[in-house]
Amino acid sequence: MPRVLVSGSIAYDQIMVFPDLFRNHFVADKLHNINVSFNVSEHNEHFGGTAGNIAYNVKLLGEVPTILATGGKDFARYDEHLKGLGIETESIHRNPEKSTSFAYILTDKGDNQITGFHLGAGGTPYGPFPTEQAALAIIGPGCFDDMRDLPIACRDAKVPFFFDPGQVIPALPIESLRGGFEGAAAVFGNDYEFSMLSKRLDWNEKEMLEHTKTLIITLGEKGTRIVTHEGETTVAAVPAKAVVDPTGAGDSYRAGFMKGVLAGLPPETCAKIGSAVAVYCVEVRGTQEHHFSMPELKERYEQAYGGMFPL
Repeated sequence: MPRVLVSGSIAYDQIMVFPDLFRNHFVADKLHNINVSFNVSEHNEHFGGTAGNIAYNVKLLGEVPTILATGGKDFARYDEHLKGLGIETESIHRNPEKSTSFAYILTDKGDNQITGFHLGAGGTPYGPFPTEQAALAIIGPGCFDDMRDLPIACRDAKVPFFFDPGQVIPALPIESLRGGFEGAAAVFGNDYEFSMLSKRLDWNEKEMLEHTKTLIITLGEKGTRIVTHEGETTVAAVPAKAVVDPTGAGDSYRAGFMKGVLAGLPPETCAKIGSAVAVYCVEVRGTQEHHFSMPELKERYEQAYGGMFPL
């Protein structure tokens, strides 16, 4: 079976819940000198990171993920976790001198998030990329060198790729941002991230489409905007039974979208599959704690959109 290359971070996530709204604890005329402490009501550690989360969902969808990332001296627990899921870990490099990436994620009751992220070993350049027998690739937030070099490797090997700069948009060198757009099958981001991209690149959406075929702009519970040269389409989101934790929903969505691409489906249908996968993630705490079978996904999709599940 062809492989899906998944580049990004693998991290230990410290997920905390703040039972109020952040905005209630900031003083508007004192934002230049912030000193705020948040009392959290919940705290749990989870396996996470963009590459780990996407690979988890790719595996649930019956595809073969190949993770292109670097773990650290404390990676053994994560390694055991992935192997228990049936995900091969030989492609994951190790840096014994540094710790595995970690994130501290604080979510308020409005699902707003503040995150502190440390790359650690994840900042180690991967090296030559195994592009042979790859059906497609996704380049997510992670090692800056990899985000610069993997688009080039994919273009050279004629491997279709998706670019998802996400959380590193403010820090990624401008030429790497532009390089990720160049020749990408699509660029992913939420509406806030696309606003940041527009500001950093000094490109509007029309100018972005001079470098990539498709913009996939997620809008949370409002769905997805799909923008191409031909025009714009909005796809509704699958309603959640309960919004427990939005962390990792975007990664789940990307895996579902790519499953549709592998099946040769149009972007609108891929977005619907992505939304159906993502809703399972938001209904539980943690980014790799949700589960679904393909019959369950079929039922959820058809309840939301009607018609026949296309997979």
